[in-house]
Amino acid sequence: MTATHTIYALSSGALPAGVAVVRISGGHTEAVLQTLCGGVPAPRTAALRSIRSRNGDVIDSGLVLYFRGPASFTGEDCAEFQIHGGRAAVNALLGELSRLDGLRHAEAGEFSRRAFQNGKLDLVEVEGLADLIVAETEMQRRLAVEHSGGGQSKVYAGWAKRLTHARAMIEAELDFADEDDVPGSVSERIWQDMSLLSQEIAAHIADAPIAEIIRDGLKIVIAGEPNAGKSSLLNALAQRDIAIVTEIAGTTRDVLSVDLSLAGFSVKLYDTAGLRETNEKVEQEGIRRAREIIERADLVLLLADTPDGFEVISDFASAKTPVLRVGTKLDRGKDWRKGSADVLVSTKTGEGMERLLDAIAAHLPDLSGRTSLSLPSRRRHVDSLRQAQRAIADSMARQDLGLDIRAELLRLAGDAIGRITGRVDVENLLDVIFSEFCIGK
Repeated sequence: MTATHTIYALSSGALPAGVAVVRISGGHTEAVLQTLCGGVPAPRTAALRSIRSRNGDVIDSGLVLYFRGPASFTGEDCAEFQIHGGRAAVNALLGELSRLDGLRHAEAGEFSRRAFQNGKLDLVEVEGLADLIVAETEMQRRLAVEHSGGGQSKVYAGWAKRLTHARAMIEAELDFADEDDVPGSVSERIWQDMSLLSQEIAAHIADAPIAEIIRDGLKIVIAGEPNAGKSSLLNALAQRDIAIVTEIAGTTRDVLSVDLSLAGFSVKLYDTAGLRETNEKVEQEGIRRAREIIERADLVLLLADTPDGFEVISDFASAKTPVLRVGTKLDRGKDWRKGSADVLVSTKTGEGMERLLDAIAAHLPDLSGRTSLSLPSRRRHVDSLRQAQRAIADSMARQDLGLDIRAELLRLAGDAIGRITGRVDVENLLDVIFSEFCIGK
């Protein structure tokens, strides 16, 4: 990738559309505007211009915006052409841009990559921006906004600053112990805060499963014996025909899935083959796949059309997997004893479906009282946080080590946090020392 090139791309949705946005970024931006529009609009002001080819032919008329770097998304000179969203108009503009010297079509994610390289976004913000684009539920949107807006990064920056301060105090005691204005007893000033920081990181890591459910969805598996009503329930919850429903046992052979939105969360619903002993090879494979998905489930809806039909799950589900017992075919007048099922439903009449949705929603994370969704949303976040926590714990526990070694462990903790945002801290510790202790006065 050549950073000196000016890049361009269609940045709006699929064509045709009412409006299409073509974005460019790089050092040739002003020259492009001069060539195609006859001049450069005032920065950050929309101007209606005729967009022409180099031969003077009008391609289209539209709004043109110019953002002078570094006050732009990428940190470089940028421009946007907002034109009519017809394929011919857009292709004509893209074709004209391709023929200009120093320009090339952007690679996937390159605008965001340049924003990161130029310090406009960190990695957490970049990931949040990507999540915001694909967000489908309210909770996914809220989580993505928290990350893309820098809320999560501020938490990590605060932790990194505390680690830097701790190291600065240690370095001050080691290197400037003869100065009157350098406080002694580092342990009293530093290790108490490091203990608190370790607890904060641990609590943050503990929230990772909530973020996973928000981003990837609550995985709910519908299980039970053949003909218990699993496929009918899937279709009823999806409000469309996803699975084939017949009275023939073993109709569902593979795992079927559908994505739903419930209480602002994404829910991934899986229909599985009926659990039973069988010699039929294809059905055996379906049951094997059902076992696998049940083991990875966040919640199992165990269906039965008789009170004694719930025993089938005992050999399939992990003891840690929550199971919601759902009695089905309520419209057929079966005698369900009180407490024999958690919820009774009829997919034919709709009776009990609201109660079932409420019961499912009870297994979603409780986010009441949270003013923000500051949660570690990716595996790499959690891995780096655990490395930081271990380094802090080692630094506090190993009192037999010298202060210089314990300070090095805190540096490793800071580097681990810095890797989350992509900005590993390489600050000059003396700057911190001078600002706090007036050393060298």
